[in-house]
Amino acid sequence: MKEYNQFNVSIENHIAHVAFNRPNKANSLNLEAWEEMKDIFETLHHEKDARVIVLSGEGNNFCAGIDLNLLMNASQFDEKCEARKREQLRAFIIKLQNCITAIEKCRKPVLAAIHKSCIGGGVDIISACDMRYCTEDAYFCIQEINLGLVADIGTLQRLPKILNPGIVNELAYTGRKVFGEEAKDIGLVNRTYKDKDSMMEDVMSIAKTIASKSPVCIRGTKEILLYSRDHSVNESLNYMVAWNASMLMSNDIFEAMAAYMQKREPEFEG
Repeated sequence: MKEYNQFNVSIENHIAHVAFNRPNKANSLNLEAWEEMKDIFETLHHEKDARVIVLSGEGNNFCAGIDLNLLMNASQFDEKCEARKREQLRAFIIKLQNCITAIEKCRKPVLAAIHKSCIGGGVDIISACDMRYCTEDAYFCIQEINLGLVADIGTLQRLPKILNPGIVNELAYTGRKVFGEEAKDIGLVNRTYKDKDSMMEDVMSIAKTIASKSPVCIRGTKEILLYSRDHSVNESLNYMVAWNASMLMSNDIFEAMAAYMQKREPEFEG
């Protein structure tokens, strides 16, 4: 993996660790950070050595969303024509949406490990992850409503697929903070932890388990889960048939069976 200015990225034991790295800005994302995030997840999509991804934040916060300077400049386009300004604004919003969608489209499971603040764009980002874990002092906020905005880059589209719609409505309309224990109670996160160290230890252990499974099966499982989220049961069953008819007889299934019979750990290709 190449080096990035706004993120720390490493791969070890088939686990890619991606960390927001603007701690002096509460890991808020400037334009370079948005662009780097998209590049990172598109690169990891193809990286054979990475089988699972852990997303966390350096410093005292997970992610404070979009950098306010970028937000303030978002509508300052050098165009006299209002229609052309709106075209540019639309393109800008789509660009940020695509940066987050790159997380969802990445064929490797993404585990978000969240501590302290996760607000605004941070909530958009974790909504695109496969699993979420947090510390007890973590807090989540759909901050856009407090700034006179409608959240526009994924939260309102993905959270209703994760949480009870009534809970989503309350959080979207009020902009209140949800702390760690409540986040677990409402199903926003899988587990809470007393501190970041214990969280990272456990999340890395979960990632290690995922990395030990067949990479083809993990990738297929993620694709099927996302397809099923957005389609009917019958459509999803049909897609499942097509998937397994083409992908079932991989080398991995023979290696998994051999390892089970020989009472050893399986060794899979990327």
